[in-house]
Amino acid sequence: MNAVIGAFEAKTHFSELLERVERGERITITKHGREVAELVPTGGVDFAAARAAVEGIRALSKKLLETDLSWKELRDEGRKH
Repeated sequence: MNAVIGAFEAKTHFSELLERVERGERITITKHGREVAELVPTGGVDFAAARAAVEGIRALSKKLLETDLSWKELRDEGRKH
């Protein structure tokens, strides 16, 4: 569940919001209707998995830059798999 709360309300009820986040809830904080921050449980982001994903993207990018195939050929190859 993701609650959306204005900055003033977040400031006024910060302790309560921390308790909700501690129970697993994600809370988006807005300022003048724009999303500016998100409170998430500390275990909510798997940084090792994120780093591995970035490295995988970098490796794929390097491999694609070294190929002589056009983007259409790469697209068609991807559709075969």
